[in-house]
Amino acid sequence: MSDRSEERRGPRSESSSSPGDTRGGSFLDDFLGSIFAVLGIGLLLFAISGVWPPMVAIESPSMEPNIDTGDLVFVMEEHRFPGPRSVRDTGVVPVYRAQKSGYAKFNLPGDVIIYAPDGDTEATPVIHRAVFWVNESENWYQTKAQNKFLPEDKRSCEALEYCPANHSGFVTLGDNNPTYDQLGSSGVSGIVKPEWVIGTAEFRMPIIGRLRLGVGSVSPVPSVEAAEIAVS
Repeated sequence: MSDRSEERRGPRSESSSSPGDTRGGSFLDDFLGSIFAVLGIGLLLFAISGVWPPMVAIESPSMEPNIDTGDLVFVMEEHRFPGPRSVRDTGVVPVYRAQKSGYAKFNLPGDVIIYAPDGDTEATPVIHRAVFWVNESENWYQTKAQNKFLPEDKRSCEALEYCPANHSGFVTLGDNNPTYDQLGSSGVSGIVKPEWVIGTAEFRMPIIGRLRLGVGSVSPVPSVEAAEIAVS
């Protein structure tokens, strides 16, 4: 009786340790498959956008309510599909030109650009709207600026550090900010040269970017700053 019991238990023990058991391998295969799927999607987006990485997370609120903190934004190389009436060979349509053609992005006229402030590629990029283009030496306060986007002590060309313009480029503005970025030491950046532009924002996925912001530098998705300007 006991011998038969041993015979029954023997095969079961051999089966549990059989070399054919693939449970551990299946987990590893699933894990590697997920990684390759994510990489594949990333490479596909890169092929479409021409920018790496093609997605950025928004970490501050100055583009609200059109782009919110925690949104994940798809970025396109600005020359790939330029909008109508883009400036020269920049591929960017600023607000004043977009108003004439009816072109809009994120609920308002003009392209939203991601750029390196003052050309500093080590700094957190800024995502703001391109308002107008200025030529080198242009008195852009007189020709294009609106006083409502300048503090009272900056309402002359002499009071603006970058007026006349020290080089050609874009004057930019956060949708939720009271003033242009180009205010000098109290602003965000100098006049944005075309080579400082990383790309244009194309669409957003709400909330998803909070996952990147939560894991910090571990994430392969970088964050960009919708920089706020405090006006006293």
